[in-house]
Amino acid sequence: MLIDSHAHLDSPRYADDRAAMLARAYEAGIGAVLSIGIGEGPAEMHQAFELCRQFNGQHVPGAGIPKLYASAGIYPHATPQADDAALAKLDRLLAEPEVIACGEVGLDYYHEGASHRIQHEKLVAQLTIAAARKRPILIHCRGTNESPDAWDDLLPILQAHWRPTGLGGIMHCFGAGWEQARRSLDLGFLVSFAGNLTYPKAQALRDVAARVPLDSVLVETDAPWLAPAPDRGKRNEPAFVVRTAAALAELHGLSPDEIAAATTQNFCRLFSLPSAVGN
Repeated sequence: MLIDSHAHLDSPRYADDRAAMLARAYEAGIGAVLSIGIGEGPAEMHQAFELCRQFNGQHVPGAGIPKLYASAGIYPHATPQADDAALAKLDRLLAEPEVIACGEVGLDYYHEGASHRIQHEKLVAQLTIAAARKRPILIHCRGTNESPDAWDDLLPILQAHWRPTGLGGIMHCFGAGWEQARRSLDLGFLVSFAGNLTYPKAQALRDVAARVPLDSVLVETDAPWLAPAPDRGKRNEPAFVVRTAAALAELHGLSPDEIAAATTQNFCRLFSLPSAVGN
């Protein structure tokens, strides 16, 4: 069994075939998916949670579907909308048993959007809520023109405001260098790799992935984005996480079953879930 640790299942791109897409994931050996609750902003933050309520325990004709978990959070560029009402909504969602993580939250300097100051302030506000609810966090971090500047700001924030909680989290869709990976591991984070691990020009990322200890790695799709090779540019979906897992297995000299077992164990340990997480 594999777990897709990060997929935006509430995307409108699945509006016409969401149940069939989940059935394809189950057929591919995906036992659970973490559905990311950021939407297009706080007004849609609840949608991932609602998908859990809609689909968990269901079976489509002829097939099962993965167990769904949800997160809730305010994406860096939506942080200007993180007023008291939005933060209260986040707190309410994190109290729901299906909502096992806060995120994706973090810093993004790559795209024009919220000011760095607002991103910093609202990240700390969300960390405070997540800590009170005892929910691990899902971190998005992307620097200016892929430089490490956002990481240089993020890691001290996590050191001061998150490491003391001992709750850990996931560095989602990791794309930085070994120094950032090493510091993330030191802070108690798991490092998650997406479909870009399979791209021909991603050798530097594969070199980092090969160095991350087996007990600290996860796989994800970031669906509907970042479809792995050879479908780069097409709509991604949780079934495709199998390809990323195969690439990671090869880097570690393991079989696909071994990498599936390791990443499932890591996910369940982080979120204090039973090892049998499927429907």
